[in-house]
Amino acid sequence: MSSVLFNVEGHVGTLTLNRPEALNSLDADMARAWARAAKEAVSNDAVQAIVIRGEGPAFCAGGDVKAMHAMAERGEAITALAQEINSGLRALVESAKPVVAAAHGTTAGGGLGVLLSTDYAIVGESSQIGSLYAGVGLTPDLSVTAHLTRAVGERRALQLTLSHRLLSAHEALEWGLVAEVVADDAVAARAQEVAGEWVEVAHAYGQAKRLIRSAPSRSFAEQLQEEAHAIGRASMTPEAEARMGAFAAR
Repeated sequence: MSSVLFNVEGHVGTLTLNRPEALNSLDADMARAWARAAKEAVSNDAVQAIVIRGEGPAFCAGGDVKAMHAMAERGEAITALAQEINSGLRALVESAKPVVAAAHGTTAGGGLGVLLSTDYAIVGESSQIGSLYAGVGLTPDLSVTAHLTRAVGERRALQLTLSHRLLSAHEALEWGLVAEVVADDAVAARAQEVAGEWVEVAHAYGQAKRLIRSAPSRSFAEQLQEEAHAIGRASMTPEAEARMGAFAAR
């Protein structure tokens, strides 16, 4: 069975990290499976929202340190491994499909990068989130330095990456790393519920995600122009026609 599963139900594509015996840590085989599955989710026309979840007791513990340590020509191999995973992260971030993380249990190392590459994260009451790279002598990867500062600010980004700290679920919520804290056994169901709500207004939510994620590539004036064109296009969609008509009839 693949270490990353992909299935579609009701226009929601679910990516399941499926290496529970290793806390869903990423080895070379899983890196390739992740990249394939993420790109498939983005390119599948039936998918309008995406859920990422983990099988077993953790969401994702990052890279498989034992496997990395055993690699021949370790430096080049680890770089290639990171680039493979990054290709899947880029596909998700750059798409106009909103992505929710069902991040139960522990999220650490590269798992933090996966979580930060989603647009809305839900964790359980006993979840913990941290960087933990330095504990094995490694530096952050998989988008952590690209996304963490934007998510929590520079000082908190430094606090998390320059320590062995694991944030509790409620600390992660207060920092702005996650959107919701729910009961541990309700994480997956709540993520599916959020994704289902997005599907109901797929174009509007997808374009909102695209506008925000791509904003750093534009000047302020260019972003205003892009917003103006986007809302004009949105107003002509069937979902906007129905919802604007219902609002106007109140």
